[in-house]
Amino acid sequence: MPQIVVITGGSAGIGRAAARAFAAKGYDVGLIARGPERLAEAKAELEATGVRVHTVSADVADAEAIEAAAAEIETALGPVDVWVNNAMATIYSPIKGVDAAEVKRVTEVTYLGAVNGTLTALRRMKAGTIVQVSSMLSWRAIPLQGPYCGAKFALRGFTESLRAELIHDRSKVHLTMVHLPAINTPQFDWARNKTGQQTQAPGPYQPEVAADAIVFAATHRRRDVFVGSSTPPGILAARLAPGLVDRALAKKGYDQLSDTPIPPSDGNLFEPAPGGQQAARGRFDAEANSRRDIYSSRQADMVAAGLLLVGAVSLSMLATSPLVIGPAVAARAVGRALRG
Repeated sequence: MPQIVVITGGSAGIGRAAARAFAAKGYDVGLIARGPERLAEAKAELEATGVRVHTVSADVADAEAIEAAAAEIETALGPVDVWVNNAMATIYSPIKGVDAAEVKRVTEVTYLGAVNGTLTALRRMKAGTIVQVSSMLSWRAIPLQGPYCGAKFALRGFTESLRAELIHDRSKVHLTMVHLPAINTPQFDWARNKTGQQTQAPGPYQPEVAADAIVFAATHRRRDVFVGSSTPPGILAARLAPGLVDRALAKKGYDQLSDTPIPPSDGNLFEPAPGGQQAARGRFDAEANSRRDIYSSRQADMVAAGLLLVGAVSLSMLATSPLVIGPAVAARAVGRALRG
């Protein structure tokens, strides 16, 4: 029998790419998202590949709705083998510019939505995998997305607590997190934006790379999976020199904004993005990276350790040579070495 995967936020962006990747592996697919039009498009696309698909329009912030959606998908397709918590919402604004309702909504979707999905999956799964789609921002917060970063930090804490409990209970349910860099999805244009400037994706990867990482996490027992050659070194830097990173992000963190002025946008925070057709990719195809930079926990440690070693050598060279290997160069070198 084919395995069954459920993906929240599955009608667009990373979720849509992941749905395609699982379908290519022969999985039957359950999709949960708010917009019925885009869900219908995703269903037609996936069914054309020969897999069974069932979609439910629901808001992940509504625990009862997610429970009902899971029951409906199980009735249509069968018991769930993989549950992917992917739905998210963010807002681009300095923290002093957001209100309590906006912070609450980001938290309800990005954190509590994943909690609701996890609890629903645990009530149904005796074995299988729950995948939390997370971010490098669950390890190091950045300016202009404070509520989103807070929600991702909370999700990592919740996941680590639950993981220890599952180990204690000798559960056959595996819990894993996928930590992503910037991804070329429509979210940059769909998110609520109060800055007055168009957003941009710094060094993005294509959503298909994220989808491959999600499928890998679902089919290999790894604690964490990291995407992007800069993700492990960035996490290491945040641990070793948080103050230095604070000051760097005070400048570089604002690179999320372009020089193009736009009027403030309500975005998809409280309502789904209108219309359909715009699926997995956003507007950054020209600069988005398709390289499969996917690292398990052990490989990420090797990347970080390699960077630390190169950094130590670089510091020792500082007194005798003006040529110092920078961290970005080191990260690329270690990444290339790991890929062979």
